[in-house]
Amino acid sequence: MAYTALCAFLARWALRAAAFGLVLLVLCVQWQVIGRYLLNDTPVWTEPVALLLLLYITALAVAVGVRDAGHLGLESLVALLPPAAQRVAEALIQLLVALFALLMAGSAWEWMQLKWEEPKPILGIPEAFDYLPLLIGGVLMGLFCIEQLIALWRKNPVPATRL
Repeated sequence: MAYTALCAFLARWALRAAAFGLVLLVLCVQWQVIGRYLLNDTPVWTEPVALLLLLYITALAVAVGVRDAGHLGLESLVALLPPAAQRVAEALIQLLVALFALLMAGSAWEWMQLKWEEPKPILGIPEAFDYLPLLIGGVLMGLFCIEQLIALWRKNPVPATRL
């Protein structure tokens, strides 16, 4: 199905971007340690960049976790239900996660609009960049919930995300 292929593509790139961000985060923190303890000159930009990278890594990884059904769940409770009730419970869970994703993306969009003209200290980029990962993550989560609902309806599980 084309929609599953699109979601697989998006998840693969989100996971790659999160992994690349993690590498950048480690390098950023290492540079801060080297600057502080070896050069005796702490770079001021490393901490805000590390925090910003952490936001992007988390949002992207959580979205991929939703696609791979790796989010927190109540599988033990759902497993006790009859098969028809299990499907209803799983659909309800996906709908609730999709609602959360929609609210998260909508709120992030509002905050981005409010903070676009406000520069971040030290970095000089708009504060809106703090809310962009929530928007991206919310949209991806919503798309992946729709994919999960389609797969549940068709009784065909979503394939795991591969790099």
